[in-house]
Amino acid sequence: MENIDIKERYRMKLMGPDRSILLATDGSDFSKGAVTEAIAFARECKTKLSLIRVLEINPAYESMGFGYSEDMIKLVEEELDALRQEAASNNVECSTTIKRAERVHEAILEEAQRQKIDIIIMGRRGMTGIKKLIMGSVTARVIAAADSKVLVVPKDTELKGESLLVASDGSPYSEYAVDEAIDMASRCPAVKSLTAVSVVPDRGQIGQANRILGEIAGKASDRGVKVDTFPLIGQPYKTLLNASLEMGSDIIIMGNYGSTGLAGVFLGSVAQRIIALSMCAVLVVNKGMN
Repeated sequence: MENIDIKERYRMKLMGPDRSILLATDGSDFSKGAVTEAIAFARECKTKLSLIRVLEINPAYESMGFGYSEDMIKLVEEELDALRQEAASNNVECSTTIKRAERVHEAILEEAQRQKIDIIIMGRRGMTGIKKLIMGSVTARVIAAADSKVLVVPKDTELKGESLLVASDGSPYSEYAVDEAIDMASRCPAVKSLTAVSVVPDRGQIGQANRILGEIAGKASDRGVKVDTFPLIGQPYKTLLNASLEMGSDIIIMGNYGSTGLAGVFLGSVAQRIIALSMCAVLVVNKGMN
């Protein structure tokens, strides 16, 4: 990473008062984008970065004497040490934690709660075919149950924070995302555009989308923020993804969009597909945030 220029410094305002960052990595190439952004945000916000690597265990295998070998543990320690050195070279203080757990997402969430983390940053595994529609269960479960914001960064993504897209279906989950998007646009000079979209399945419901967007426009106006609003018709996740591409968005901000039933256990299918397929970073703002 190069020295931070004036424009780069503005990014420290993008996430606002966040002062604690937890990077959850699985050691794969798919975590590279998340690692880069976590170090960048920690550097620019002048805050400490915590890094966690969870080794999944199987009690049945462990009881038979099968588990992680000393050599494997050493490799993980070396990997984390290399990340710590990368952070240090960017003037970022970084602590590392290795946990062994049967449920990886629970270990990540417990660490986030213990440290009172403001934002969890995670990568996204690359899939092909039908698997692309289903995000990794660890990421999905962390997002669904986290009290903090969760930023999901695809492998080769550079998060500039210049073009924000917020999606709303009028639910309480979406309201938190809308408030976050307006806050980001209000406090960060790097933001060039904020776009709000609401997707309905057919033209007969376009009035509902317009009402939702009208409320968003009112909120933004009260904060002195300009927002472009677009009522869209179509399948929610496909329509939102197409909109993000057409508008050149580099962050999609959303709540646990389209979740029903056990929201604390399962991530809404719309949110899951958007995060799994998006070409840009996705910030999920959960309703349960403090």
